[in-house]
This record gives sequence, C-alpha cells and structure tokens, in this order.
Amino acid sequence: MSTEESPAEESPTGTAGVDPGVDDAVRTLLVLMPRMVGAAKRIPVPEELQSLELAPRHLSLLSYLLFDGPMTVNELAARLEVAPTTVSLMVGDLTRKGLLERHEDPADRRRRIVNITDEKRPAIQGWLARGAAAWRKALAPLSSSERQLFVHTLRAYEAAMLESLT
Repeated sequence: MSTEESPAEESPTGTAGVDPGVDDAVRTLLVLMPRMVGAAKRIPVPEELQSLELAPRHLSLLSYLLFDGPMTVNELAARLEVAPTTVSLMVGDLTRKGLLERHEDPADRRRRIVNITDEKRPAIQGWLARGAAAWRKALAPLSSSERQLFVHTLRAYEAAMLESLT
C-alpha cells in the first residue's frame, strides 16, 4: 500500500483530509465575498450624507439605531462588541455631524438615550434600504434555524479571519 496521499485527500490550500465539498464551498465563497462587498460599496450614499465622511463603523451603529430604535451608549457598545468609550466617541462625532441626538432617559435622568435625528432618518433609511432588501430576499426562503446557522457561520468566519491576522 502506498504512503502517498490519495488525490481525494489533497487540497490546494494544504488542508489534506478535509471533505472536498468544503473546499468547493470555500472556492465559491472566496470568489463571491469580494463581489458582495463590491456590490455593497456601490450603493450610492445619499447626497446629503456624502460630505460627512461616514465609515463602516458608523454604518453599523446607524443600522442598530434604525432597526432597533433609540438606545443607550452601553447598549450600543454591547451590540457592536466594542468598548462604551469607543461608542461614546462615535456618538459624539455623529452628533456633531447632525445625524444623532442625545436626550435624557425619562426613567433615569442619569442615562442618555441616543437616536437618529428626524431630519437625517429618511436619508439613512434610503441608504440602508437596498442592502436590507437584498438580505431579506436572500434570507426569506430559509427557516429560522437556517438563518441562525447562516449568521453563526458568518460570525465564525469573521472570528477565524481576525484570529489569522494576529
């Protein structure tokens, strides 16, 4: 019997022994992911937001506020998985740019609630609508457990990428 690996066990990425179907999916995703990112980057920024120099981190914060409504800096930090001081700086920046407003929590005057301004809400909704509609269309045919698995898989990919960079 030969000690050489069989062709089924060889992989162009050095992952001998991995199910060949995994490499097929990896190949497809390596081609697909840059196209998806490129398509998302081509979504035009509304004219009234173009001069504000918004970054992806701002988009994430604005998405949470748009979909989930007003919340505190600590709540935003937990969802964004960053330190409250980081979110506080982002909120300050976006407040100065006229995108966000902060007001006292009526239930606890020590807490500040963050929200998108009424003036900028339509522009932000318009900006996020295409991406949200595409995700809804892609996810709608899936069962709840399949959607959870999909999101879990994307998070696992993100974690693996971050781990590979350290």
